[in-house]
Amino acid sequence: MAMLEISQQLLDSPLFALTLTVCLFLGFNALYQRAKRLPILHPLIWSPSAIGVILVLLDIDYRQYFANTEILMFLLGPATVALAVPLFQQLRRIRSMMLGTLLSTVLGASLATAIAVLIAYVAGANHSTLMSLLPKTVTTPISYALAEQFGGSGTVAAAAVMVTGLTGVIFGPPIFRLLGINDERVMGFTLGLVSHGTGTTRAFDISPVAGAFASLGMGLAGAFIAVALPLLVVWFF
Repeated sequence: MAMLEISQQLLDSPLFALTLTVCLFLGFNALYQRAKRLPILHPLIWSPSAIGVILVLLDIDYRQYFANTEILMFLLGPATVALAVPLFQQLRRIRSMMLGTLLSTVLGASLATAIAVLIAYVAGANHSTLMSLLPKTVTTPISYALAEQFGGSGTVAAAAVMVTGLTGVIFGPPIFRLLGINDERVMGFTLGLVSHGTGTTRAFDISPVAGAFASLGMGLAGAFIAVALPLLVVWFF
């Protein structure tokens, strides 16, 4: 009986949750790199899936697991800020395209948000789900905070961000090839704008220039959505 209690305490501990999360991600990332970054093997697809299965098999409450790994969510903030380094390195190129990037940010972020919410509304989603989908066009820390502020679910918002990011990572490069787009700046900015942090990591696989412009797209989208969405919610919801 005592051993069972000790085992359960271990499973519910931050040590187990963090070790499980980091080890699974590193393992699937190694597989992803060995497969020459085949999009379908991206670690953000398989590591969350494996964690979900393990939580069910070991009867671990998701809320407990989430609380135990909250430090990883916190670290997303500094990681996002660190993307300012490649941005600074490409500052001269970015300045020459600033007007176009600003217009693209407003149009792209607005359309991505509107389409997702419209589809959910037509499908009969409730108010909480709609509020959770509104900030899905930005990176996880911002979307989580905004969803909670609007009365939605931060967890649903984070899941929507992840699905959006993975969709862009998987289908983005084939679409670029189909459309004949080979400008690293355009590919990077599009991935960052549409697929946030996940798209930015994929852009860095293309080149440092693509990664820098992806960082720019993600940052501009985050700033625009963080300012525009609260106003939109006040006016229309």
